[in-house]
Amino acid sequence: MPLFANPLSLRKIALAWMVAAQMVVVATAGLARAAWSQNSSDPATPPRPVLHNPVPADQLAFMNAYAGRAAKDLEKEKAYGHVVKDVVPRTTYHYGRDMPLSEAVDAALSGSKQPVMLRDGRYLTVNGERGPYLSGRGFLWFDLQDGTALGAFYFTPTNGEPSPTLTVFSKQLTAGAMAMSDLPQAFVQDLYQWEAIARVPPVSPRYFIPANGKKYVLVHDEDYCWHPENSPAPDQNVCEKMNAQAADVDLSAAYFMKETGNAANATAWMLGPEQVAWLALRDKSCGPNGLACRIRMTRERTWMLMGGTPRPVRPRPQEASR
Repeated sequence: MPLFANPLSLRKIALAWMVAAQMVVVATAGLARAAWSQNSSDPATPPRPVLHNPVPADQLAFMNAYAGRAAKDLEKEKAYGHVVKDVVPRTTYHYGRDMPLSEAVDAALSGSKQPVMLRDGRYLTVNGERGPYLSGRGFLWFDLQDGTALGAFYFTPTNGEPSPTLTVFSKQLTAGAMAMSDLPQAFVQDLYQWEAIARVPPVSPRYFIPANGKKYVLVHDEDYCWHPENSPAPDQNVCEKMNAQAADVDLSAAYFMKETGNAANATAWMLGPEQVAWLALRDKSCGPNGLACRIRMTRERTWMLMGGTPRPVRPRPQEASR
């Protein structure tokens, strides 16, 4: 039986979670970024090297002149096309139909009147307005100093796969088990700001596509119940349900990727008997009121399917201020 319900119903649920998540983010304003930065730089748990082959800074310098101008103006720059080609992995992606990932990204970004944003004189983002169908949205991000370049693509599949989906991509990414905190903090902050503006729900199946063109799960390792000391705690009922939903969608995405061989254009799927049996075991082991147990077991199962080691959750960082 399909794990996910009608996509329209799921979309309504996701939007409801987005509103709740924004309340959590507001409650952690000011100290959230510092706390996440401290945790992600903890020498006891050093960040894994997930990026390589940066773009030379002199090849990105021209972008400074487009800060504040419409993204469509930057698209006309020949050098920009070369940079994007060097960033987007060569792979077949399923956006309504099979197409090159570069074509899907172009469809979501082309002709955008959104301003090119430059933060701290260094972090440049290019935002699309909306793709031609399936609520497609695109986002490109560049660190003009160290040459890091990543993108994100969001849409709502209607073919039965886990939905809606957010996919981070870059030829600079390496393959393997990865969580959101493995990505550069500055990128994550700008990504969250883009999500809020583009109405992307904070909890949905997330993937990443590295240089090899395969698709892998990008695990939610944010703790939606975290809050700074001496500040009001978020509604535990809301935030724990968000943590549970994040664990569930990661498990579904991990199983989907395992069954489809990490194909970037993977489509509809069905639960196999092994997964059905495991879900029954989890529910029996944790009982009807064991939400924390369910989250723990689900996260352990997700990392097992991905071939990785379970990671602790972290505070969700605040969106970047401009």
